[in-house]
Amino acid sequence: MEFGFWDVIQIIGALAFFVYGMKMMSDGIQRAAGSQLRNILRSMTKNRFLGVGTGFLTTALVQSSSATTVMTVSFVNAGLLTLVESAGIMMGANIGTTITGWIVSLLGFKMKLSAYSIPLFAIGVPMLFSKRGKFKYWGEFIIGFAILFLGLTYLKGAVPDLKGNTNALAWIQSIADYGFFSRVLFVFVGALVTVVVQSSSAAMAITLTLVYTGWLPLEVAAAMILGENIGTTITAEIASVVGNTNAKRSARIHSLFNIIGVTWMIILLPWILGMLGGFVDSFRDVFESGIKIKQEGLDNANIINTYKLAAFHTTFNIMNVLIMLPFVSWLVKMAIKTVPEKAGADDEHRLKFISASLLTPELATVELQK
Repeated sequence: MEFGFWDVIQIIGALAFFVYGMKMMSDGIQRAAGSQLRNILRSMTKNRFLGVGTGFLTTALVQSSSATTVMTVSFVNAGLLTLVESAGIMMGANIGTTITGWIVSLLGFKMKLSAYSIPLFAIGVPMLFSKRGKFKYWGEFIIGFAILFLGLTYLKGAVPDLKGNTNALAWIQSIADYGFFSRVLFVFVGALVTVVVQSSSAAMAITLTLVYTGWLPLEVAAAMILGENIGTTITAEIASVVGNTNAKRSARIHSLFNIIGVTWMIILLPWILGMLGGFVDSFRDVFESGIKIKQEGLDNANIINTYKLAAFHTTFNIMNVLIMLPFVSWLVKMAIKTVPEKAGADDEHRLKFISASLLTPELATVELQK
């Protein structure tokens, strides 16, 4: 198997296509439903349980946990959410972002998604030229979805199949054979990939593709998924840099929540994967029904492993929320302790509410009004 510079460029280009589609889709729905999203975040956060539901719903809609967390940090900065309320939303966002993994694993490796992209372009492009604002934004969302499908198709084709390459398989297996230390190593790799591509969804797509093509064993991929949960907190931390002290604390709550969750899961990883593996295998026929799997020279086991990985991502985040939800007040205290308030820091050389966050204009309206 020859793998050169041009192959690397192909993978980077496919990944860039996927990330661009994800961003366009997310921005489109934020612009189309900006006021509704603001109302959801402002009205459905009366307690931490509603906050989790709100975070999940918002992230599932915009398909970006980064957008939800940055939005939350921005609202804390504007004084519209308390730290306790923001903690619930951040936790829900972690569960919401797992939807992307299921979309990729259930559709991305079974269906020829590029065939569905062309009809989506046919629907979305005319909408893009509409004079009606929301109609135009929904067109942007549809085109983003089509580009995302194309990016995933190209990514799947750009990553070479490892089947038959015993040297590469042996090398990966040797790194994965150090037990706990291997898991820690791949957690760092996953975090690094997410920081580089600035999207946990894109990092998830890469990981699932590598599992699908046989590059990564399931346990290694699961450790990378854990790292991606840490890497995604960087976006909120960056967005909070220009915010006030409470905005920084809100971002810190998100980081603490993910770091603590990843720490206990690294220890339990082999047992959790074993239980989930048995569960997914028992429903194997259900997963495979309805859509014919195209082999393309790959084993069904690789495709089933992508389901196991998506199930692991969802299970980990749900378990982490259930464990950490009673300790929200402790997380808030830790955030306050690690981000102390500096005298005059919130008023010196900056506007009080406006921040240079990564929001679309529709979602920055609240800050502007304040």
